[in-house]
Order: sequence, then structure tokens, then C-alpha cells
Amino acid sequence: MRLLFTALGAHGHLFPLMPLAAAAREAGHHVVFATANDFRPTLEKAGLEPATAGLTIGEAFAAQFPGFEPGLARRELPPEELAATIGRVFGRVMPERFATDLRGLFEQHRPDLVVYEVGNPGGLFAAKTAGIPAIGHGFGRVSSDGLMADIDRSMREYADELGITEEGPAWGTPFVDICPPSVQAPEFLASAHRVPLRPVGWSDSGELPDGVADHSRPLVYLTLGTTPMSKQGVLASAIAGLSGLDADVLVATGPSLDPASLGEVPPNVRLAAWVPQSALLPHVDLVVHHGGSGTTLGAFAAGAPQLVLPQGADQFANAEMVLSAGVGTRLLGDEVTAESVHSDAARLLSDSAVADAVRGLADEVAGMPSPAEVAAQLPQYT
Repeated sequence: MRLLFTALGAHGHLFPLMPLAAAAREAGHHVVFATANDFRPTLEKAGLEPATAGLTIGEAFAAQFPGFEPGLARRELPPEELAATIGRVFGRVMPERFATDLRGLFEQHRPDLVVYEVGNPGGLFAAKTAGIPAIGHGFGRVSSDGLMADIDRSMREYADELGITEEGPAWGTPFVDICPPSVQAPEFLASAHRVPLRPVGWSDSGELPDGVADHSRPLVYLTLGTTPMSKQGVLASAIAGLSGLDADVLVATGPSLDPASLGEVPPNVRLAAWVPQSALLPHVDLVVHHGGSGTTLGAFAAGAPQLVLPQGADQFANAEMVLSAGVGTRLLGDEVTAESVHSDAARLLSDSAVADAVRGLADEVAGMPSPAEVAAQLPQYT
């Protein structure tokens, strides 16, 4: 069977699909993975056949903002205009470009099934207009709040132009859902054709930092993700708070921030531009992070409590999910101070009720179907 996977050009959108794509390849299917050209090396390293389609998020915003720089729109646009622009970028600019590019790819690789990441409905729209079966693949809890309403509005307008009448987020197709049911949106659970899939972490391979696998005292992992944003102040406050714990602190600063810009840090803190997160999480006692879906679900699976410092997009919904599940807490905006981070982190490292909730959620994740099991189901959707 010929499969075409497609995802937006961003780690948080690409990586959730990688385990299923790899499992489908291992099952003997011909897998082509279409995304922005920046991720070609990642796909090749994973043994997947890459194809170039669409834009990166940065390229899409640059098309809307001449002279675009990360954080520029967030700082300079009024909130209503910013929300409308984000809605247009994710709901129209990127899907339209992906749909155009994929139609060309279909002429070279006529797939039996398109597996589209739901943040990239261009994959769905291209498949529907070409008469090819499609199945969605989620990356976390399904939300229609906040910015998602603006994105959905732009998507709906584009779908109407194409004559597509079904509604999102699944648009009438089956939906591979990697979110544990106990924390998934109830309205989505009640209405969607779900195909449950265990969230399996994926990151580029690499060596764990020295001492991680056999640490003798609590290990705290701090990350604000890989997407460029103005985050130096939040990281500095978090580092200051966490460094006062009787714990070791490992900080992944991400590719957009030079670790040297944070200055000298206390001896129990280590800075790294990148770590192999999926390999790291099982060794971590607490995850302090931005609320990205990959980190949130990875911590669920690893059985680690979470302190979430959301910065944008779906991160606020993920922070609420963590709080509601009893597996962690959150700090919003000006609440992020060294003192509050220290206090919350210290409590999460010792709270037995949180530890019980974390174990229960990890058991739920472990009981979900594996990528190999779901890959075996894909032929029935053609």
C-alpha cells in the first residue's frame, strides 16, 4: 500500500506522526512523507522518503509580514489583528500552499491513503479534491478555544471554496488520536471516529548528557520548546527558581537562544541547546515546560509531574489539561517568578497525590494501541 504522510513544517507537528510513519514502513508499506524542505534531513535520518510541500511557519508569517522576525507580530500588532492574522496563516495561507504542492505530488506518488496532520488540513483538502481516502492524525487535546476559533474560521472559508462540506477537526474522516481519553475533550470523544494511538516520543537520536541515566538526586528538566519566541526572561526566572532546589536541573534552551546569553548559572544547573527529549523523559523527576503537546504527552507517558509555563497557541489548553488531571500545575504570565517556580516545583516533587495521578495517567497511556498495531489497521481506511 502507498501512503503519503503530511505535516506542517514544525517539530511539534511533524514528530507526532513519525512513530506511525515508521511503523507503516516497517510493515512493508511504501511511505512518502511530505513537509517543508527544512525537515528533509530528519526524514532521511529516520529512513523515510521525503517530499517537499508547503511552507514552514516562519515562511508563512514572512509572507504576511515583510521583514518578519520571530516575536515581531506578537509585539507590534493589536491582539484582535494578531489573532486574525494567525488565523489566516494557519487556516488559509499554509493549507492552500500545501494543497497546491500535494496535488503535484499526487501525480508522482498516487497514494492509496493520505495521513494528514490535523494542523495541516491542506493534506485533507488536496486528498478530497483528488478523490483519495484520508485519515487525520492529532497531536494532542482537541480544542476550539481562543486562537483556534480564528483558525477554524479561515479553514472553513477555504473548505467552502473547494466545495468541502464536512466540519473540522476531523472533517468527516477517521482521526488517529494520541491523547489519552481521560484528558481528551469530552465533546470530541462523543462525536469523532477515533483511532486511538499511544503517544510515542520522537526526537533526533543523540547521547544523553552525562549522569542522567544514574542520577542520585531529583532531576528537573526545563524547556520552552524549539519554536522561536521571546523566552529569555521566562527561562531566567525559571532557572533562578529551580536552582534553589535540592535537585539537578537540565535546561534545553532551544535553537533560537544562545545558552551563553543566560550568563553564569548555579553549579546544579546545566545548559544545552538541545537534548534527545524522548530518551530523556523517562529519567526525569519533574518537567518544567511551555505546554507544547509533544512535551505534555511525553511527560504523561514517562510518568513525570509537570509545571507548565504556557507562552501561546495550544499551550494554555495543555496547561489546563495538566491542571485538571491533577498531574501538575501552571503559572501564567506575571505569575512566573523565581519564587513561584521554586514553590510549585518543590511541591510537585513531594506531593503524593500528584504522584498517584501521574502513575495512573502513565498506565492509561501504556494501555493504548502501539504504532505497529495502528499501522496494521491503515489498509481498512483505503
